[in-house]
Amino acid sequence: MSAQTAGEKFQLLVDLMVRLRGPNGCPWDREQNFDTIKPFLLEETYEVMDAIDARDWQELAGELGDLLLQAVFFSQMASEENLFRIEDALDAITQKLIRRHPHVFGDETAETEGDVRKRWSEIKAEEKRTKGDADSTLLGSVPRSLPALVEAQQISSRAAQVGFDWEHAGQVIDKLHEELAEFSEARAGGSREQLEDELGDMLFVLVNLARFVQVDPEQALRRTNAKFRHRFGYVEKKLAERGRSARESSLQEMETLWQEAKK
Repeated sequence: MSAQTAGEKFQLLVDLMVRLRGPNGCPWDREQNFDTIKPFLLEETYEVMDAIDARDWQELAGELGDLLLQAVFFSQMASEENLFRIEDALDAITQKLIRRHPHVFGDETAETEGDVRKRWSEIKAEEKRTKGDADSTLLGSVPRSLPALVEAQQISSRAAQVGFDWEHAGQVIDKLHEELAEFSEARAGGSREQLEDELGDMLFVLVNLARFVQVDPEQALRRTNAKFRHRFGYVEKKLAERGRSARESSLQEMETLWQEAKK
């Protein structure tokens, strides 16, 4: 048997989903709808990210397959309701990539990554105006349903593209100190609402600082989470060797083990 192409293998996946949703298919798959499948889409996305963080390429291949399944699942349900087909989704992304890369597929030029991002945003805005979307403002295309950290990244980046930005990272650090002082004041005598506002301001500035030093804040936080898991796991393991749990141990004892874990 000759090796199948990527297109042939993708079509096999599409055909499998048609069968699973068919009369003689799987009862569970047939009962699903757009809303019930949404949580799986998010779950698979984060599992892809976990595999990347772990640099587990075999696992990543499997997780990307799971993510592809979600796209095929949604498209099959849409096809059953005569909304669109998977071919339409493939056409949409192909045409979008060509349209948003005029420096590759057209006669425009882009010398830097910044040039590409700026032109990408301009083309997105043009597309939005052409579609007649109600909110054609610069930030209007940033989905409000995004996780707050990702939303902060996107809206601050969009504002920066039109010059609404600090000049260098030092100014962002100064702003962070300013927000820290305001948070301290709110903590001393402010309401819970003021505390929330000031804490949100600090987080927003930190996202901007990450942008200036070209670090993805989501990935930075995920790395720190993983580091904390590892170190705290070490603490629990050592305490277990002594016949105790974390609840039964003093802060000083746990701190000593924590410092061991850091080494």
